[in-house]
Amino acid sequence: MRLALIGPGGQIGTDVAKAAAAAGIDVLPLTRAECDVTDRPSLTRAFAPLRPGDIVVNTAAFHRTDECEDRPDLAFGVNCTGAHNVSAAANERGASVAFYSSDYVFGSAHATQPYVESDRVAPVNVYGASKVAGETLVRIANPNAYVLRIASVFGTAGSSGKGGNFVETMLAKARRGERIEVVDDIVMTPTYAADAAALTVALAARSAPAGVYHLTNSGPCSWCEFADGIFEAAGLATRAVAVASEHVASRARRPAYSALASEKLGELGLASRPWQAALREYLVARGHIT
Repeated sequence: MRLALIGPGGQIGTDVAKAAAAAGIDVLPLTRAECDVTDRPSLTRAFAPLRPGDIVVNTAAFHRTDECEDRPDLAFGVNCTGAHNVSAAANERGASVAFYSSDYVFGSAHATQPYVESDRVAPVNVYGASKVAGETLVRIANPNAYVLRIASVFGTAGSSGKGGNFVETMLAKARRGERIEVVDDIVMTPTYAADAAALTVALAARSAPAGVYHLTNSGPCSWCEFADGIFEAAGLATRAVAVASEHVASRARRPAYSALASEKLGELGLASRPWQAALREYLVARGHIT
C-alpha cells in the first residue's frame, strides 16, 4: 500500500506520516505546491503513481472558524469542493480516500451525551456546514471513502493556520503570569494528533469498511476543564478563570456541546484513550515535563 498525504507538514499530516512510516507504509508527501485541492488537474498529476489499494489522506482544510463566516466561498471551496476533487481523483486511480471532518458538524442545543457516528448532523456555523457538505460529496465521489471526525486538535507540529495550538497558548500565558479566562460552557473532546493519525493508519491498514469514524480522544470536557488539565499535568499552580461564551467576542456561533465518541472503533478492535493520558504524552514529547 502507498499512502499519498496531502499536507504532510501540518499538525495532523506530520503525525500521519510518522504513523504510516512506523507501519511500514510507503508515504507519498504532497505539498500545496505539488497539488492544490481546488485545482483538479494538479490532483490528477499528483495521483498518477497511485494504484488500486492505495489511499489518499487529505488534511487540507480552511478551519479558521470566524473567518469562514466572512469567507464562505473559501470555506466551501476547500472543505467541500476541494474535498470532492481529491476524492474523485483518488477514485479514478482505484484508491481510497480519508477526509478529516469536525465535531462542528453537530450543534444541538440540547445534547448532553457524546455524539456517535450514526447521530444526525446539524451544523450551526459556516465551517460546520462546509464540512457536512464535504463529507457528503467525498462519499458520493468515492465508494471507499473514510470520513474521520476530529476536534480541538493539539499536536507537536502545531497548527500552521492558527499559530500553534491551545495547549501551547495556555502554557505560554501561565508562564507569563497572565490572568487566563477560558469558557466553561462549551464542551468538546480534545484530539491528540498522534492518536488520530495512528487510528487513521490502522483503519487503512486493516482495510476497514468505508464510512464515518470518530477519532477524538475519549472524555468530554469544557475548554476551561481542558485548560486546568493542562496546568495540572504540567505541574503549574495556575488555574483558569471560568467565563461564559457569551462574553467572548466571536463572529461564528459555537455549538455548546460537540463531544464525540465512537460506536464503531471497538468493532475493529480499536479504541481512543482518555485525553488526559494523551495530553501527558504530548507534554513529554514537547519537553514540558519528563
